Amino acid sequence: MNQHGDFLWYELMTPDPEASAQFYGPVFGWTVQPPVEAMGNYRIFGLPSVDIGGFMPSPPSMAGAPPVWFGYVAVDDVDRSAAKAVELGGAQHVPPTDIPGVGRFAFLADPDATMFYIMRGENDGTSRAYDPNAVGHCRWNELSSTDSAVAFGFYAALFGWTKGGAMPMGQMGDYQFLDQGGKTFGALMKAAPDTRPGWRQYFGVADIDLACQKITNAGGKVTDGPHEIPGGEYSAHARDPQ
Repeated sequence: MNQHGDFLWYELMTPDPEASAQFYGPVFGWTVQPPVEAMGNYRIFGLPSVDIGGFMPSPPSMAGAPPVWFGYVAVDDVDRSAAKAVELGGAQHVPPTDIPGVGRFAFLADPDATMFYIMRGENDGTSRAYDPNAVGHCRWNELSSTDSAVAFGFYAALFGWTKGGAMPMGQMGDYQFLDQGGKTFGALMKAAPDTRPGWRQYFGVADIDLACQKITNAGGKVTDGPHEIPGGEYSAHARDPQ
C-alpha cells in the first residue's frame, strides 16, 4: 500500500493523444491501452506487468497550451489534504471527486501555481509507477520553484516530506534532495530565470543515447544532455513533438 506522500501515478494532458501514443510508446517501450470513453477517452501507458501512467485530451481550459505531465501523490484523506493545501497558500482547481472503481482525487496547486494531484485509491494495492531503479518507470521527481523555502514548507507540511542531502549550484542555490519515509525520491531547486516553475518527471531508459536518438527520430527534441550525474548514470531533458 502506498503511504501518505508517495508518488503513485503520472498523467499527460495533450492536445493530440494519438500522436502522444505514437511517440511515447516506442521511446519508453510502453504499451498503450484503448481509450475509455466513459472517462473522457482516458488511456493508459504501461509495461507488460505494470501500468505507469495515463494520458488524455487537454481540457478546453488548456486550449492552445503545450502538453504537460502531472504527478499524483497519495494521501490518507483527500478532503482533509485538499483543505490543508488551500490553508497553506495553495489553490484547489478540482475539488475532491470520486472515480468509481479507482479512488478519490483532487487537483491542486502550490503557492507557485504549480499543479499536482492528490489521491486515495479505492483499494489497498501498491502502485509501482514510481520505481527509482526500473526501466520504463518514473525514477525521479524534480520541482523548480521561485522560492525554494516556501515550496519546501508547503510540501513538507502537506505530505511530511523531509530534506535529504544537497548539492550547491552556485547562484542557483542548492539542489535539495527530497525524502519520503527515509528514501530520496526527487529534488527541489530554484527555477531558472525566464522559466516557469513546475514539476519535471524523469523516466528510466536502458540506453540514454539510444533513447535520445529515438526521441529525435520520432519528431521530438533533446533540449539538454545527455549529462553524467552523480552515481555514474546519465540524464537528458527532452520535448515531445507537441
